[in-house]
Amino acid sequence: MLNKAFFPGKYIQGAGAFNELPSLVNTFGKQGLILASRSAYSRIIPESGINLAANSLSVKQFGGECCEEELSRTEAFIRENHIDVLVGMGGGKVIDTAKIAADRQNIPVIIVPTIASTDAPCSGCAVLYTKNGVYRSVYYQKLNPAVVLVDTEIIANAPVRFLVAGMGDALATWFEAKSCSETRSRNECGGLATLSGLTLARLCYETLLKDGVAAKTAAERHEVNDALEHIVEANILLSGVGFESGGLASAHSIHNGFTALEETHAYYHGEKVAFGLLASLQLNGATQEEIETVYSFCEEVGLPTTLAEIGLANAVRDKLMAVAEKASAPDEFIHHEAIAITPEKVLNAILAANAIGEKRQSAANT
Repeated sequence: MLNKAFFPGKYIQGAGAFNELPSLVNTFGKQGLILASRSAYSRIIPESGINLAANSLSVKQFGGECCEEELSRTEAFIRENHIDVLVGMGGGKVIDTAKIAADRQNIPVIIVPTIASTDAPCSGCAVLYTKNGVYRSVYYQKLNPAVVLVDTEIIANAPVRFLVAGMGDALATWFEAKSCSETRSRNECGGLATLSGLTLARLCYETLLKDGVAAKTAAERHEVNDALEHIVEANILLSGVGFESGGLASAHSIHNGFTALEETHAYYHGEKVAFGLLASLQLNGATQEEIETVYSFCEEVGLPTTLAEIGLANAVRDKLMAVAEKASAPDEFIHHEAIAITPEKVLNAILAANAIGEKRQSAANT
C-alpha cells in the first residue's frame, strides 16, 4: 500500500481574510455562487460590504442538512445559472454540501468557514446524512478544496461553543492517526499515513493542550490573539490534514453510533467525537496519564465527559447497545484499532468513560 497525503490548494487565515474572496473567485472562474449558512446569508455577507453583483457573485441560503435532497437542489441551481465556482460558507454541513456539489459538477470549490467547529474545510471527503440527520456515508471528492479562506475575525464573533466543539473534533486527531499508523490501516486518502500527516496530527494535539483555554477566553471576549489564531489553525488545518492523511478510528465511529439516537442531534459533531475519544481510551487501554490529560482538557474548555452532556442522561443499556452496534458496523473506522471490535466491548467502553466522567464531576463538586 502506498503512503498518501492530500492538502487544500491554498490555505489563507487571518482577520479580514474574507475581503480576499472576490479576487479568489475571479482566479478560478467568471460566475460564482456562495452557498451560505443562515448567519452568513443574513448577517455576515451583508455586513462585509462586498459588492456581490460587481464581482459576479450570487448567494443562495443552505437548507440545513448535507443530504441528497439538498445536493439535488444545489446542483440544479449550478447548472441552470452556469456557475463555474462554488463557495461554501458556514459550518461543517454547508461546507460538505458545497464540496460534494462542486465535485459532482466538476467545478472548483472555495471554502469559507464562519466557525471553527470541525476539520471539514480542508479535506477532500464529506459526510452525507439522511434529511433527518442520521449518518449515512462518507463521500470522497476528486480533489481537496481549491482554497480554504479563514477569517478569524468572523470566527471570534461566533458563539464560543462552536470553537470548543472544534477542539473536541481536533482532540481525537492524534489518537486516531496513531492507531491507523500502528495497525497500517488506510487513511482517508486511501493509503498509509505519511510522516507529514502524523506530525501535523501530533502538533494539533500539542497546540490544543497549550493554547485551548486561552483561545476560549479570547473567543468569549470576541478578540483575535495568537492563541485564537493557533487554535483556529489546529481545528481547521492541522486537524484537517491530520485526520485525512493520518486516518480515522474509534472516536469517529462512536460519534457515528450516537447519531442513531435522536436525543444527541442537538449536540455538535465535535462534542460527540470528544466523548467518543474518551470511550476509545477505555477501549484501547490507554495509560492513566493519557486519560487524566484528556479528561482534564475536556473539563477545562467545556467538552462533554458524560453521557448526560450529549443528551443521554437516562439512556438504558439497550439504547446504548444500538449506538455500539452502529459504531461497530463492518465498514466503520473503529476496525482500524489494534484490538478485535465487538459491540459489547464498545458498549462497555462507553459506560466506563461515562462512569469516570461522573466520578470526576462528583469529586469536583464536593
